[in-house]
Amino acid sequence: MSNIYKALSIAGTDPTGGAGIHADLKTFQEQRVYGMAVITSVVAQNTLGVKSFEEVSIENISEQIDCVFEDIIPDAVKTGMLASQSIIELIANKLKKNEVKLYVMDPVMVAKSGHHLLHEEAISSLKALLIPLATIITPNIPEAEVIIGKNIHTINDMRNAAKEIVEVYGAKAAVIKGGHMQGEARDILYHNGEIKEFSSARYNTVNTHGTGCTFSTVITAELAKNNSIEDSVKTSKEFISQAIQKTLNIGKGQGPTNHFAYNEKNKGY
Repeated sequence: MSNIYKALSIAGTDPTGGAGIHADLKTFQEQRVYGMAVITSVVAQNTLGVKSFEEVSIENISEQIDCVFEDIIPDAVKTGMLASQSIIELIANKLKKNEVKLYVMDPVMVAKSGHHLLHEEAISSLKALLIPLATIITPNIPEAEVIIGKNIHTINDMRNAAKEIVEVYGAKAAVIKGGHMQGEARDILYHNGEIKEFSSARYNTVNTHGTGCTFSTVITAELAKNNSIEDSVKTSKEFISQAIQKTLNIGKGQGPTNHFAYNEKNKGY
C-alpha cells in the first residue's frame, strides 16, 4: 500500500466483540485503515448487558496514549467510553498536547442494556473540555438530551439540538442519530451553518449492539482518509444500515451488527 491511513480509538472493551474497542478495530479493518486502541475501561459485558466495569489507571491510560503518539501518529482519533472526570481531563490534555486535528467524539453515557457508563459528575467536564475539541460529535437522542438539557421529541428538535451543540458547546460538527425515533432511521448533521439529513429504512431487529461505536468509527476512518465530514457521515450511515439489515443473529440478547456487510455488498469481499 502506497499510503497507509491510521486511526486511534480510545474506549472501553467488550469481550464478546460487539461494541467498544473490539468493534472499533473490526471497523477500521473493514474500512482499510490501520487501527490502534487505547483502553480506558475493562468492561464485563455481552449481548445480554453490562455486568461491571473497572477503569484503567490514569497513569496507564496516559502511557498507552504516549506509546501511540511517540511512534505511530494517527491521522484521526475517536473516543468512546471514558467513564470518569479524571479520564476526560487526561484525554483533553493529550488531544491538545498532541495537536490532534481530526477528533471524533462518541459521547458514550449509557449502554443499550441501561447500564450507566459515564459517572454523573463527569458530564460537565465532557461538555466543557471535550466537545470544543471535537471535529464531530455523534450522540444518540438520549445523549444529546443530556448535553443540551432539553427533551428531543421531533425531527425539528433534533435539528435544533445539533445546531446548539455546535453553536453553544463548540463542536465543529454534530450528527444526532435518530435510532430512538419512530419511522425511518434519520440522522441529522449540522456543519458550517447547514443541516444535512441522512435517512435509511428501519429494520425490525433487536440486534443493534455496538451500532453507536461502529457508526463513529466509520466516520473516524473516513476522516483519516481525508474525506469530508459530510461524505464521512454518508458512508457511515450506509455502513451501519447494511450492518443492521444483515445482522449476524448471534448471542442470546441484543446481538451485534454485521461488520462484514458493507464491503460484501459494495466491494465484493
